[in-house]
Amino acid sequence: MKLFEAGSLWSYKGFRLFWFSNTIFVIGSGAFPVALAVAVLDSNGNDPKSLGFILGARVLAAVLFSPVTGVWSDRFPRVQVMITADVFRALLVFSLVFLAQPGTPYWILAMVVFLMGMGDALGAPASQAILPSLLPPDKLKAGNVARSIVVRTAHIVGPGVGAGAILLFGARYTFIFTGVFFILGTSLMFFIEEDFKPIAQEDKQTFIVDLKEGVRTVWHIKWIFALIATTSFQLMFIVGVESVLLPVITRREFETNNVFAVSASVFSLGAIIGALISLRLKIKHQGQFCILVFALLGATTLALAFPFSPYIIIGAYFLAGLSIGPWEAFWAAAVQKEVPQELQGRVFSVDHMGSTALIPLGMVLVGPAAEFFGEKPMLIGVSIMHVLISLSVLKVTGVRDLKMPASFWNSSQGEQLRR
Repeated sequence: MKLFEAGSLWSYKGFRLFWFSNTIFVIGSGAFPVALAVAVLDSNGNDPKSLGFILGARVLAAVLFSPVTGVWSDRFPRVQVMITADVFRALLVFSLVFLAQPGTPYWILAMVVFLMGMGDALGAPASQAILPSLLPPDKLKAGNVARSIVVRTAHIVGPGVGAGAILLFGARYTFIFTGVFFILGTSLMFFIEEDFKPIAQEDKQTFIVDLKEGVRTVWHIKWIFALIATTSFQLMFIVGVESVLLPVITRREFETNNVFAVSASVFSLGAIIGALISLRLKIKHQGQFCILVFALLGATTLALAFPFSPYIIIGAYFLAGLSIGPWEAFWAAAVQKEVPQELQGRVFSVDHMGSTALIPLGMVLVGPAAEFFGEKPMLIGVSIMHVLISLSVLKVTGVRDLKMPASFWNSSQGEQLRR
């Protein structure tokens, strides 16, 4: 078959195993937030404050531990790092079968979800940095899109699996399905052989020096730093708000759990379509294209401000998914080409940390902010702020093309990074 002929994307065994492992794992991952949200809201009477607190705990942990785990993903085989993260998260999900019930103090659920965030922080940088050790450089863009598609497809299936399992068995027992998918996906990782040699023990610098080197790399490559920084604020305004208010508003207005599960699914569908379209297009300024399309993400909060129909909200989430498609087509491949392989784990960890750093703040503040400003004015305001921030970053060096000019790499800073 041409699909598997020598030199094709799917001819690389390590990538195939990684792809299938991701597929299974993220089906469970896609079901988890739905089960968690329903379990929490069922036990506290649809209160957004407690849900925001618990959801924020996971993101907060990912933010705090990403720099540390990024160093580990450059010091140890990335497959081993991912296996450790996946098994750890599976055990935590199984524990929620017993813990996610009425009467359990919120701080216990928040602690379990916080530990889930630690697992996310451990696995995310390694899963992005591993691709250059599984594929040649000319296959990286296609490999990143294929990975993105499977993640998004699984996130379409995952909420559906979660909603179906909740309907049949209840939210608590849905965590069993999630944990089983985690274990099945992780089992394939044991057969991957990666072409990556971690730094030898005798050549390793101190942990702090390695950590600083990753941060310094992000700082010197201005387009990476600028996009991580601005995205942090944008996701605080949009994701921090909509992830809490989507289930709250849709349950209140439409008296069903289905709208927010379907919205999550069509968001992923939009992201797949957006990534595929972007891959086919010949874009001269990839960064500029990504940023302008990204403005559509604000459709989510705008639709929640005017919840006249479930179809308006579902359509808005589809548009929002389209808005991140170009990022999934271009961002990771651009970083993988621009940053030396031995630094990629740390750079992706800073990306993971920076892009999510303020989401917990948004989640925690959404309840008080809605009370202070009013729910509708707040949702309209964050939509406007998102667009303004998108436009503000276009003037930064390298942003329009997702790469630094040749003059930078000929400078002392550029030469130092290439060593």
